Amino acid sequence: MSRSAVPLWLAHALRAQRGPVPWSAVTRGVLGCGPLLLAGVLAGRTPLGVLAAIGAMLAGINDRPGSRRASVRRLGVPALAGAVGLLAGTYAGQGLAAVPLTFVLTALGLVAGGISVVGPAASAAGTHLLVGAAIGAGMPAAESGGQQALAFLAGAGWLLLLRLALPTPGALAGDFRFDGEREAVAGVYDAIAALVEAVGGTQATARRAALTAALDHAQDALTGPRLRRYASSAAERRLHARYAAALPLAEAATALFWVGEPVPARAAEGPRRLAAAVRADTAAGPLPAPPVPHTRRPGPRLRRSGRPPHHAAGHSGGGNHPQQHEGRVRYEGQGHEVRLRYEGQGHGGRVRYEEQGHEGRVRYEGQAQVSRPQPASHHPAGTPLAPALRALDDALLCAAEAFDRGDGAQRRLLTRRLGLRGALRAVFGSGGREYGMRVALCFGASAAIAQALHHTRWYGQHQHWYWMPATAVFLVKPDLGPLASRVLCRAAGTVLGALVFAGLAALLPRPAGLIALVALCGALVPVATRHFAALTAVVTVLVLALVMAGGEPQASVSRIGETLLACALVLVVGHLPMPGQRGGGVRARLATAGNAAHAYLAHVLGESGESGESGESGDRAERWALRREAYRTLAEARTAIALAAAELPALARHTAGTDAVADVLERLVDTTTACAVHLDDTGRLTSRHVEQLRDALADLRSQGVEVPPHGRTAVPV
Repeated sequence: MSRSAVPLWLAHALRAQRGPVPWSAVTRGVLGCGPLLLAGVLAGRTPLGVLAAIGAMLAGINDRPGSRRASVRRLGVPALAGAVGLLAGTYAGQGLAAVPLTFVLTALGLVAGGISVVGPAASAAGTHLLVGAAIGAGMPAAESGGQQALAFLAGAGWLLLLRLALPTPGALAGDFRFDGEREAVAGVYDAIAALVEAVGGTQATARRAALTAALDHAQDALTGPRLRRYASSAAERRLHARYAAALPLAEAATALFWVGEPVPARAAEGPRRLAAAVRADTAAGPLPAPPVPHTRRPGPRLRRSGRPPHHAAGHSGGGNHPQQHEGRVRYEGQGHEVRLRYEGQGHGGRVRYEEQGHEGRVRYEGQAQVSRPQPASHHPAGTPLAPALRALDDALLCAAEAFDRGDGAQRRLLTRRLGLRGALRAVFGSGGREYGMRVALCFGASAAIAQALHHTRWYGQHQHWYWMPATAVFLVKPDLGPLASRVLCRAAGTVLGALVFAGLAALLPRPAGLIALVALCGALVPVATRHFAALTAVVTVLVLALVMAGGEPQASVSRIGETLLACALVLVVGHLPMPGQRGGGVRARLATAGNAAHAYLAHVLGESGESGESGESGDRAERWALRREAYRTLAEARTAIALAAAELPALARHTAGTDAVADVLERLVDTTTACAVHLDDTGRLTSRHVEQLRDALADLRSQGVEVPPHGRTAVPV
């Protein structure tokens, strides 16, 4: 069967992530669930040990690659939500009858679903809140709700402590506390180099999307929770400075992508060397400059590069800009004399002499201007490619200066601007309402059916009716995957895991064998997260082992039955008609991406007005922040569109055509970036820039997308 003949929902179910084995996460998994269960058994508090192991297991599912600082939010916030849910569910289950309890759980589902649209950490918190509430309401325990919540929180906190304290294997350069940030920033430079290499080829669009993903990952890695507004250590400030130096490089690379003309391979060598320098935590070393056209059209924005006037442009023959002079300089320390350009009025600085590989302090000798022919690029200086290449050259110079400084400057962190007001707007918007209704209906219906079956003794002696609503929670989250794909994977994974455990339970000694099995499954969780069916199988074995270690009988058959019931229920309820327009979550993300794109366009075109020299470094930082938000919200919208398209046709039809809107928005943001680079270089736009801006805005109007009638978005002629 050809790939085009496979339905999207089935193709999504068969797709698995690829990548190296996360050995550090595997190590934490071994030290997480198993030792916690062992400690509970040895202390004679096995139920609390089971809850602690469950907390560590859920935290291990959220333990993804990234920085230690970001892991505090990614692991800590869901753990707190799970403890709150466990506490609320325990007291609600003890004090309420079946019908009022169902209404309480449904209300919690509405709240958890609404907050899940805010972001990944909020979505994980909503999931843990409902899972904790279901466990607390349905699991019989002699301990109080407070003791259970503390045990759950202690298990998750133990895994978070391991995440913060253990060094990453192979991280030998610099402070190991920042190895996640270091790898994320290096990944940005690698993505820039890959995009420059792919410009003009068939892989260019995919590389541009990969650059956006790398920048998003680095931004998350660097902007985790902190006690201070600024980076406190020299190593962290250096990483922030190197991330900031990558932003103009990414902008120039995107402008080259927009032009679409291939560039020489050496243009990507500079970002490659910068990536290696980030990983090794060293200075940049000699950087080859891209072939830059040697003429620049004068314009009002020539001095908007943001570089200090004393900077010496000495890396391998960069562009011959106005205001640059040539003279004799002496390399102090080796006695060599070389010829190079220096910029502005400064008489000293650090330079890099590529041909000989020397580096050091230099002194400008004399004021005479000496002309020397520079190798001209084969690209005409008047085309849009010339400003993009010069922007890449300028960005490499700025990056070399940032890397050569041993300590980064004290600056505010470049964070996203989603505050409390924005989060509430998302929760109560169309996407939050639709998400909340869907989760509440599935969670409440599964809880009601599970309690009815439990009270009619359909389970026999099995008391764990909470498995059905807990299963429904993992299935009904739209941001985690298409409903049909997750139902299929959940059913297959549960059946496989239950059968495997049934065979192992007949052979393993108790409790030692069960504790070893829990430790093994904890180690497999980080690897199994690449596919939902594999993760379900591992978690099924782990949970069944925890239940048996707690003194319950073997429950593989009931686990299979309840999971299949939950899958059928969610599949039916998830496709029921709902009030309002379906696909609200996707449209809400598209609207957010559209607003960010128009804010970015307004800023870029506003800079091109009669503003003189107003666009210094502050305006550039504002522009980079707006560009980051535009690309990031667009990537989030594309992810939501792809997941919605992989639903069954009954649901996928509600978001038909949204991918075309995302394509136009992407074209608008790419063109805006190219305009910003061209305006920096020449102060005016070409007819190609103007036409593509107008075409993109017209296409948005034809798609029914409202274009803000802001005065600054008027495209200049």
